[in-house]
Amino acid sequence: MSGLKLFRRDVTHAGMTEVTPRLAEVEADVQGLVEAHMETLLGVRFLASEYSTGPVHGGRIDSLGLDENGSPCIVEYKRGTDAGVINQGLFYLAWLMDHRAEFERLVRDRLGVTAASQVLWSGPRLICVAGDFTRYDLHAVREHRRSIDLVRYRLFGSDLLGLETVASVSGGMAMGRRARGQSVAQAAVDVPGAAMVELAGAVDEVLLGLGDGVNRVERKQYRAYQRLRNFACLCPPQRSKLLVYLKVDPKDVDLVPGFTRDVSGLGHHGTGDLEVQLRTPRDVERAQDLFRASYAAA
Repeated sequence: MSGLKLFRRDVTHAGMTEVTPRLAEVEADVQGLVEAHMETLLGVRFLASEYSTGPVHGGRIDSLGLDENGSPCIVEYKRGTDAGVINQGLFYLAWLMDHRAEFERLVRDRLGVTAASQVLWSGPRLICVAGDFTRYDLHAVREHRRSIDLVRYRLFGSDLLGLETVASVSGGMAMGRRARGQSVAQAAVDVPGAAMVELAGAVDEVLLGLGDGVNRVERKQYRAYQRLRNFACLCPPQRSKLLVYLKVDPKDVDLVPGFTRDVSGLGHHGTGDLEVQLRTPRDVERAQDLFRASYAAA
C-alpha cells in the first residue's frame, strides 16, 4: 500500500480530505482486528489465538485457522517491519506438521467432525500480516518450499483497514506452468469426451495467467485457484462440460441459461456463488471477463 492514497469527500461535496494511513499502536491491535473478522479478511476460519506449542517447544502461535480448502493456516502478526516474522512462522509450521492429531482435535472441537476429516495436510499455509516487508523477505519466501503469503496492512482513520498481498507463494511452485497445465489435461484423459482435455488445459492456463502469485490447490473434488483467497474452483470434467465456480456476485451478472447460473445457497464443491459452464473454447473466451472480475474481487 506504499503508493495508495485515500481521500474522503466532505459532506458538502465541495472538497476532499486525505485520510492518512497509519500503523497500529501495538501488534495486538492488528491481531485482534484480524481474528475478529478472519474469514472475511483472509478467507480463513478462526480456530485459536495465542496457541501454546507446549513446554518443550516453548512457543506461542499468534493465530491458528483453517482456510476455505481445508488447509491448516498459521497467521503471524507484526506491527511494523520485522526481519524474523517469516522464520518465526516457519518454526511454528514445522511444529504444526509434527502435531497433526492435536490440530485435527482442535478443528473437530471448533468446526466439527466433517471439517476435521477433510484437513488438507499437503498444503499448510503461513500468512504473515505486517506493516511492511523488506526485499529480503520477498526473496526468502521464494526460496522456501512452503505456502507463504505476505500481507501488508494499513489503518485509515478510525474505521478503515487496508490489506495488500505483497507476495503469495505455493509450496508447489517448483512445478512449471506448462507442467501444471499438462497435469490438468492428463486428469481429464480418462473422462469420456476427449474435447475436455484441451478445454481443461486452456482454463488452467487462463486462470494461472491472471496475475503474479496465483497458486493452485488440489482437492479430490475440485482445483482451487487462489491468491490469498480462492477466486476460482474448477471441478473435474464431465462428459461434455466443465464447471467453474467464481467469487462473483450473481446479481452483478446478466445470467445466460446454459452458461452462467446463480448457485448461492445451493450445495456444490469448491467456493463461489457464480457457476460458469464451459463446453467449447469459445465459452472460455466469453468467461474471461468473469475470471478477471473474480480475481480482482478475491
